Amino acid sequence: MERLVIFDLDGTLLNTIADLGNAANHTLETLGLPQHTLDEYRLMAGNGMRKLVMRALPDDKASDDAFVDTTLASFLEYYARHIDVYTKPYPGIPELINTLFTEGYKLAVASNKIQAGTERLIAKFFPGIDFVAVMGNSPDYPLKPDAALVEYIMKKAGTDRAHTVMVGDSGTDIQTARNAGIPIIAVSWGFRPRHELTSADFIADDVSSVEKNLKL
Repeated sequence: MERLVIFDLDGTLLNTIADLGNAANHTLETLGLPQHTLDEYRLMAGNGMRKLVMRALPDDKASDDAFVDTTLASFLEYYARHIDVYTKPYPGIPELINTLFTEGYKLAVASNKIQAGTERLIAKFFPGIDFVAVMGNSPDYPLKPDAALVEYIMKKAGTDRAHTVMVGDSGTDIQTARNAGIPIIAVSWGFRPRHELTSADFIADDVSSVEKNLKL
């Protein structure tokens, strides 16, 4: 049976933090609210766009569902128009994806980013790669760390848990893999601090070590 590698997107394949942070700060600025640094946004990202917006807002605003809805709509409208201004793959990632694809690995993406944005970025930065599935946040599946996305991808790929590995950059990805019963490689170049990754099966500090450890 062919092996399947399921990648997280933000902080794993692509460095998206500048575009996410700039979109959030633009939205906050229009509302006359305090803004944040890009380093602060690293700890806000990863659980879907609504959570990012809620974390960026002052506590009194974040608890107001109607205000969050309005702010999220504004954020998404701006982000959709500026999703790839600064976003780019991490060094060595395009080469890794091409190598794995050439070697016959089945590849997929499981992200908490909006579906349209996930598809757009994968199409732009990984042209010619036939991913088994490119899955973002949609009404059909709950967000990670729920295992539903991973379960769907494995079924679509025709692989089982023994032949699947996940690659991500956060505790959310680690918990997703645990919920799905598959091993996970955590990458240290992403958005989260290293101490959040210690429960992964392996921590990769460079792209070459991801490929070397895919047989976990």
